[in-house]
Amino acid sequence: MGDRVVFDGDEHLVVGLAGTSVRLRSDSGVVQVLLASYLLAAVDFAVLGAAALPPMEPHGLLEALPTDAVAAAQRWREHVVEVETGLPPDPPPGVCPREGYDPAVTTLSQRQRRKAAELGVGLRTIESRRARYAAQGLWGLVDQRVTRTFDLAGRADPRLVEVIVEMLDAETGRSTGTRSRLIRRVSKRLEELYGLGVVPLPGKTTFYALLDRLSVGRHTFGSAVTRRQLANRPEGVFTPSFAMRPGEQVQIDSTPIDVMVLAEDGVPVRADLTIAVDVATRSLCAGVLRPVGTKAVDASLLLAKMMVPEPMRPGWAAALRMAASVLPHERLLSIDARMREAAARPVIVPDQVVIDHGKVFVSEVFVRACDRLGISIQPARKDTPTDKAVVEATFSAIKTLFAQHVAGFKGANPTLRGRGVEAVWTIGQLQDLFDEWVIVGWQHRGHDALRDPAAPRRKLSPNEKYAALVAAAGYLPITLSGTDYLELLPVKWRQVNDYGVRIDNRIYDCVELGRYRRQPSGLAGKRGLWEVHYDPYDLSRVFVRNHHDGGWITAPWTHLPMVAAPFADFTWRHARRLVAESGREVTETEIARALDALLTRAEHGPDTTGRKIAARTRAAVRHRTSMPEPATATEQAAPQRQPKSETAEVIPFGVFDADAEAERWI
Repeated sequence: MGDRVVFDGDEHLVVGLAGTSVRLRSDSGVVQVLLASYLLAAVDFAVLGAAALPPMEPHGLLEALPTDAVAAAQRWREHVVEVETGLPPDPPPGVCPREGYDPAVTTLSQRQRRKAAELGVGLRTIESRRARYAAQGLWGLVDQRVTRTFDLAGRADPRLVEVIVEMLDAETGRSTGTRSRLIRRVSKRLEELYGLGVVPLPGKTTFYALLDRLSVGRHTFGSAVTRRQLANRPEGVFTPSFAMRPGEQVQIDSTPIDVMVLAEDGVPVRADLTIAVDVATRSLCAGVLRPVGTKAVDASLLLAKMMVPEPMRPGWAAALRMAASVLPHERLLSIDARMREAAARPVIVPDQVVIDHGKVFVSEVFVRACDRLGISIQPARKDTPTDKAVVEATFSAIKTLFAQHVAGFKGANPTLRGRGVEAVWTIGQLQDLFDEWVIVGWQHRGHDALRDPAAPRRKLSPNEKYAALVAAAGYLPITLSGTDYLELLPVKWRQVNDYGVRIDNRIYDCVELGRYRRQPSGLAGKRGLWEVHYDPYDLSRVFVRNHHDGGWITAPWTHLPMVAAPFADFTWRHARRLVAESGREVTETEIARALDALLTRAEHGPDTTGRKIAARTRAAVRHRTSMPEPATATEQAAPQRQPKSETAEVIPFGVFDADAEAERWI
């Protein structure tokens, strides 16, 4: 009561307080009653003539100080409080002031002199401590020498520091060198700017220490790749990508995978991995492995795989089915019948895709495919990987969770490579492994970016996040027509010969190709070759575009009747390798028979009984060979005759064991 306050652009006198209400009277005589919370929250509220409240003690800074410095400040606090009140802080009940500190019989000046004599310090020291404690609290009593920050440059000449920073910036794009090289360049630059000997240079040890302090965080003398990445970080705030529904934003990128694979000619090569990651659910919508040099049709194939459910494949565990996962299988099945035999990977139709400026994604083929499917393209800014940070982080996770566990892993660079790294898997086999890992190793694994806001310690998996969001956003399938799907498949350009079309030593033919044999397609840019589309996961047929009448011609593999089960590119190459190991000339008929036998054995499982009998037979043969029977007298007397022909060497034929192969995949 009696305070004068400013409120609503006028001065008022506090004439009454009742609970949470304040009665004010303006200079013009107007009286009003306000809630104290409303009055204190007013923008122009202020108490006239009131002393400012002391600032809060910086508890965080106090915790960062040495323990002895904080203890010394607390001892000074006890002395200051005793001077002001006559008692130490938090005294027990019934304690009386010491002699010379009782405020009832002594003045403040007397107590200050008494404390100065007790501590052996000057009176000005006690007065300054009291003033600092009143203004800053315990922080004001801390020895300020322990709170000083140090300058990275120390006592070095500012001109020297300026040139060093300039030279450090210039090292970003150069090959990594030593500190001695940088010292030489700094010295030359100082001579150019100020003349010889004008700027004093520190000693060698001091110069090295100065460079170490000024290059902190730059990675100047380390990996050049890391140095460029650090320099490429934006100066602004890292704004995360947000999406509220599946498919709202999908980020696509391609990078070499750190696993050596076998090309079709048996040569170890590297492969490019192109993936699409949904930002809202962190689901791996699809992934395509190709030899280094990804093409636009491979990116289009990625879109095709995103639009259709992932089918269950032979040998996959039943736990990988969508029906056995947390995904709303029954509801999705009622909307999209393709979900019946699908694996536990959600189908996400993107509204927008974020790409970099790679020629694969800015090509006319990819842009036309996105336009046909109603997908908008958002290019990332050049040299700004943070614009698609989600897919970049996913590549790092794939290396840690998948690539390093695969045979043939070679590390990110030669310094991380071990000895004897050999390619074991073909690209097709590695693709099959990756597709299975996406379902069991990624979609069911908790993701750190998918934490439940109501329970921050719980991490949701991509499938759990999708199940939660699809219930609110809904699911609308986009069923590709046959023509649409064919347009997204990879292309090869071939002639239509008398026997049909040959692709990778496989011959495809049909009646519809009869009128076009040895005839040009009419495309001058391709020298009359015909456009042939094929599915890398089903090589039983190809699709030839009819450039004369329009439409497509489906040409099956000529040896398809010999094979009753579906097959892919990796099974074809495996069968061809088995026949080649026999030492005989490989013919297409023999490959087809070997493939038929391989798939038959895989369908019925390994013959464990036959293997046991064969093992016992081989053991008995080795025993008889190592223990020859003694010769009779007649045989000893008979002259040794040379055999007319030597026994032919038996070349073992490799047997494909599906169970053993599955164990290797696991």
